[in-house]
Amino acid sequence: MSLWTDKKFSDLGLTYWITRQTEKLGLRRPTPIQVECIPRILQGQDCIGAAKTGSGKTFAFALPILQKLSEEPTANFALVLTPTHELAHQIAEQFIVAGQPMDARVCVVTGGTDYLLESQQLQKRPHIVVAMPGRLADHLTGCNTYSFAALQFLVVDEADRMLCGSFDDDLQVINRFLPAKRQNLFFSATLKDFLKTSIVFPISDDVFEWSEQSQVATVETLDQRYLLCADYDRDTVLVEALRKYKEDQEDASIMIFTNSKKDCQILSMSLNSFGFDNVCLHGFLRQKERVAALNKFKSKHVRIMIATDVASRGLDIHDVQLVMNHRLPKKSVEYIHRVGRTARAGRSGMAISILRFPRDLEALGEIEALINTKLTEYSVDDRLVQRIFMQVKVARAEAEMNLDNKDFDDRQHKYRRLRWIQDGRDPDEMEAKWKEDMKARDQERRERLRQENEERRKRDKQTINSPAVVSDTRFQAAATDKKFKKRKFIATEKLNELIEKRKKEPAASKKSRAGKSDTKFVKKKAKMAQ
Repeated sequence: MSLWTDKKFSDLGLTYWITRQTEKLGLRRPTPIQVECIPRILQGQDCIGAAKTGSGKTFAFALPILQKLSEEPTANFALVLTPTHELAHQIAEQFIVAGQPMDARVCVVTGGTDYLLESQQLQKRPHIVVAMPGRLADHLTGCNTYSFAALQFLVVDEADRMLCGSFDDDLQVINRFLPAKRQNLFFSATLKDFLKTSIVFPISDDVFEWSEQSQVATVETLDQRYLLCADYDRDTVLVEALRKYKEDQEDASIMIFTNSKKDCQILSMSLNSFGFDNVCLHGFLRQKERVAALNKFKSKHVRIMIATDVASRGLDIHDVQLVMNHRLPKKSVEYIHRVGRTARAGRSGMAISILRFPRDLEALGEIEALINTKLTEYSVDDRLVQRIFMQVKVARAEAEMNLDNKDFDDRQHKYRRLRWIQDGRDPDEMEAKWKEDMKARDQERRERLRQENEERRKRDKQTINSPAVVSDTRFQAAATDKKFKKRKFIATEKLNELIEKRKKEPAASKKSRAGKSDTKFVKKKAKMAQ
């Protein structure tokens, strides 16, 4: 399906001032989801819309809401709920830009900033409130100085994530403060059946449901690759793949996704030590740190961003050429959202996922079945990978040691205590109980990991010999490669010795070594060109 249609925004029932504003923003033609959903929303119907990432979903609900607001300007006219800070701020910016002619007032409520300031912003009677459920629920239950009685629109963005169950408690609190008579709009890149049977937000029987008809869940301009690694050299493979790509695309903007906050921070520190200047984005960063990191990446002051799944949904960052999955997402549907950060609005892009062979083949099969596309291999020179193996290991170990000297664990501690206080529990009592539980959990975890490792080895053998792998020409060479069968460990004493040596090394010699390394890369590139 084409990204743009032959229609004009004026054909959708939008007024002149809005169509004029879309022209100023460079939007000449509406996208399919906008063509289908905007007229229905203007007619007063509830709406469920799903389309691929980068297809203009935000304007599909923002433009009709602004038109209705201009006809009847009232405070708290629309509430938009979203799962992440960054997406909330982005949606707010788009409302502000599109609603500039009518001076639309927009308030963002996400947490991470001063509670009193947010409360004051809500008391200024904004037209549009963009919020995360947890923080908004706190405001509604903690103060009765503002009301959503006049609300006309409730928008749930990234609805598959919002209504999957993890936000239900906060959403039910919010729903108590909303009028029963309103329009409910649900938008996402992936449509799930449970949206229509939501226990939190009732959906009318005449709801308009539209989903983009495509056999492939990702865009056609996205080149999707995989890169095989062994259990022990995932980071090394990532560094070499990054170096190879930057060698050909020096000014490319790259997003690297991993699964945990701690891994995100450690990976960021490790890559910085290798000369890959980057910013990281995860849930334990303060709001101002998250905004600063995102702005640096958007403005291209920094070309690499390491992130958890807080950055996988909805963020519209122009000209991201490459998305890398350092670790495959825990849920295969998150793959669609991650790779959707590139190849947006008709542009081309590449996604490279690092797979442990054969452990991640099952997850790869689930992803390929979901997107109805087979990934192709992205290869790197294994000799170069082995050459930098020890350097990468030392850099990661050093990053893990330095992380303990930072306030990362303190932030975890404060976050736990804050959560207990919000739940009305004694934080000191809960902390003591948590420490006791941790001791028992550690013992259980060790036993569970031992059993899981045994099961995994058996499963890996079965996977390698399974008909699906044997008949798949992509993995036949890897199945006989000894690299994927051996295990490679470095003694802790040896690592500590190398780290101490690295610390004592003068800064000048480090720069000199980095300069020599860069020269090698340039020479290699020149030889290839000849």
